[in-house]
Amino acid sequence: MIRHSVTGGVATITLDSPHNRNALSHALITELLDALETAGAHAETRVIVLSHTGPAFCAGADLKETVAAFQSGSVPAGRMGDVLAAIWESPKPVIARVGGAARAGGLGIVAAADIAVCADDVTFAFTEVRIGVIPAVISATVLPRLAPRAAAELLLTGDQFDARRAVEVGLVTAAVSAAELDQTVDRYARALLRAAPGALAGTKELLRKPDGPALRARLAELTELSVRYFTSDEGREGITALLGKRDPAWVNPPSP
Repeated sequence: MIRHSVTGGVATITLDSPHNRNALSHALITELLDALETAGAHAETRVIVLSHTGPAFCAGADLKETVAAFQSGSVPAGRMGDVLAAIWESPKPVIARVGGAARAGGLGIVAAADIAVCADDVTFAFTEVRIGVIPAVISATVLPRLAPRAAAELLLTGDQFDARRAVEVGLVTAAVSAAELDQTVDRYARALLRAAPGALAGTKELLRKPDGPALRARLAELTELSVRYFTSDEGREGITALLGKRDPAWVNPPSP
């Protein structure tokens, strides 16, 4: 589900599960974490690019797997914090190449990256509240990026927004035409390759200093909160309704 290649000091990690819109299943998360660890430890790797195959960058948690895991409570969202921490804390700069739609947990990955470039026809949405859960874990990387008013609007409504708005609110660095996407990502990668590796690692540490070592502890709290909502009555109803292509019960409540 993950492809990993290294060329000229740039490691490209590609989400390769297009059949489910690169949803974050346990298997994909495991392979992604392995690839990030390998890239981080590889001396010749200077820059990491997160890319994807198919029409979607990442659809968020794998909801079919989530339903199957309701009884055990071991939902995929329970491992999301490890992914975000691996990207956020990587000593090597991470560029997100977003050529397709991103939803829910996928936006957490975009926000965790140091630089994010998207195609100008890409759409985004924090869809969690519409299926009875909350964007708990991803808030650790999303909220430091977003303007507060925009965060309240987008996380509470779950409305879809476009690439231009994503740049305005701070979620992504730049939005370019699909034809220019790879060229722009390459330009950022070449700029980063001109910097000293140790200086890049030190600068990344400065950038995340407000969070410091507390990030892991915060992610643990948020993961517990996220799992609680995913396995709640509302979460079960919302996810089941989405997979069944119907509105959840709270959209059309019964008359008194």
